[in-house]
Formats: sequence, structure tokens, C-alpha cells
Amino acid sequence: MTLHRRAALLAAPSLILGAKALHAQDFPTRPIRMIVPYTPGGVSDITARLIAEPMSAALGQPVPVENRAGADGVIGTDVIAKSAPDGHTLGLVSVGHPVNAALYRLPFDTMRDFTFLTLTTRTPLVFCTARSFVANTPAELVAYARTRPAGHITYAATAGVVRLAPVIFAQRNGIEMTYVPYRGSTQAHPDLISGRVDVMFDTVSAALPHIQSGALKALATTGATRSALLPDVPTLGEAFMPGFEATTWGMVLAPAGLPVPVVTRLHREIVAALQRPEVVDRHRILGAEVSTLTPEQSRDFTQSEMEKWGAAARAAGIEPQNAG
Repeated sequence: MTLHRRAALLAAPSLILGAKALHAQDFPTRPIRMIVPYTPGGVSDITARLIAEPMSAALGQPVPVENRAGADGVIGTDVIAKSAPDGHTLGLVSVGHPVNAALYRLPFDTMRDFTFLTLTTRTPLVFCTARSFVANTPAELVAYARTRPAGHITYAATAGVVRLAPVIFAQRNGIEMTYVPYRGSTQAHPDLISGRVDVMFDTVSAALPHIQSGALKALATTGATRSALLPDVPTLGEAFMPGFEATTWGMVLAPAGLPVPVVTRLHREIVAALQRPEVVDRHRILGAEVSTLTPEQSRDFTQSEMEKWGAAARAAGIEPQNAG
């Protein structure tokens, strides 16, 4: 081997590292698309649009939001997973991301195929019943359920956490409740108000008009702290079940293998956008709380959520299905 060839081989790794560093330093070089794997109008979509403009101003490139809905978020999330890990494709997913690991046979790995950038928001559920229902607190509901035949108490639910939170509640309290499926909250509310189904864990924003009108009563909320929209309603953790928490949330992620300098830059700009007062206030109106984490904490949080909701799905006897 000649001296020149040996020197070239020894220099190659440093040249590659230098190219990667330069690429990260120059990032971004084109628009950054933000994929939301759900239909427009939900909290994830609203969050993405609220942070896109300040991110664009800080990064010097447009941040268009692209809705890629289908299969409970699986279709759009698969697009994120299979995109180039260069920081120019991001996604804003919900708690459905770890929940789907228990519900579907996925075309990607929920943890391994993504870089987790930051949590964005947390939104509690509200445990509610018809105004005429016999129980006024979670403890009264459990006591009442224990006097009835197993499964006598029914709960309305759509999918995801709204479907699985009652499973954890029932399991921890040694009762059985019967699941009554609905396609959406608006379809479930008339039956809940009339008493055809007994209880529901719903998003605060969806149930709030009926609670304010007196058609429904709130037994508890499910966040770590009380909801700003229902400040007089205790959390389930403080009222009856210490440590209980069930929230919907948002998370910005990217394909696996994102260079560390790009991760650092994106995390900084996303968090700065989320913490703008107008962004915080808009989320508060929706019943959501801006809540950020480091990339490492975001990954650990998603892992713990996957384990929690996976256990609930197994307890409910749910077998994974083909997505879509």
C-alpha cells in the first residue's frame, strides 16, 4: 500500500464526519413537511399549524402541514417512518401512536423506526355520566357496580385511550363494565345523556357543552392536575385512584437515524414555538396543556405509554388486527 493511499484511507472517516457535520450545520436546505396522520381539525392538526409559522421563521424554510389520515393514523405514520432521516420530514402523532402497537399489526416498529423530538401537549379525559345516573363520584359508581351483576354497567367509547381507560379503571377496582362501541363522541352523547349507556371517558372539549348545559355530570378528570376548563372537578387520582392518569397527547417525531445536531436544532425551535403565549392560550381553550420533554424523555414516555395501553388492550382481550 502506498503512503498516499494509506493517508487517503485514514482520512476518509474524518471526511465523512465532516460532511455530516456540514450537512447538519446547513440544515434546513428545503421546506420541512409536517405530516399529521389524522383528519384536519383535531388537536394534533391544530398544534401542527400553530407551531408551523414560528418554526418557519426560525428555520428560514416553509413548514407546510400535510394531513395523511387513514387506518387510525397508521398510513401517515408509515410515511414518516419511511422518509429520509434528514430532518425535512416530521410528524405530529397522538397517543394513538403507542396504542396502535396493541391494536394493529403495523408496517413499522413503533419505537425503533422513529426519532422522538418532544411531547407537545397533554389533554385529560373527563369521566362523565347522565345527570340522572345514580352515582355522583367514582367511589359511588364502584360501590354501585359491586351490587349489580358483572358487566351490568355499560360504557360508551370510540377507540384508543377512550376505549382503554375504562378497562384500567374497572380492572383496578375489581368490577366489570360492558363496552358499547361508537364511531365518535357525537354519536355516543345522545345515548349517554338518555341513560341508554351509563358512563363514558371522553375528551373534555367534546363533553364540555353537555356538562355546562347540565345534561351530563363530570365525576372526575384524568390528568395529573385539574383541567382549566373544569377547575371544580377533581382528578380521578385525587378523588379515588392515586396515581391514575389517562391523557391524549401530541408528539413530534421524525424518521430514525436523525443526526444529533439536527435533533438538537429541531427540538429547540419546536419547544420555542410551543411556548409562545398565543400558542399556550389557544391550547388552553381546547382543554390541552402545552407540555414538552427532551428527546430522551419523549422516547421513554412513549415506551411507557406503549406498555401501559398494551396491558390494557390485553386485559380487554383485544387481538391485533391488520391496519387499514
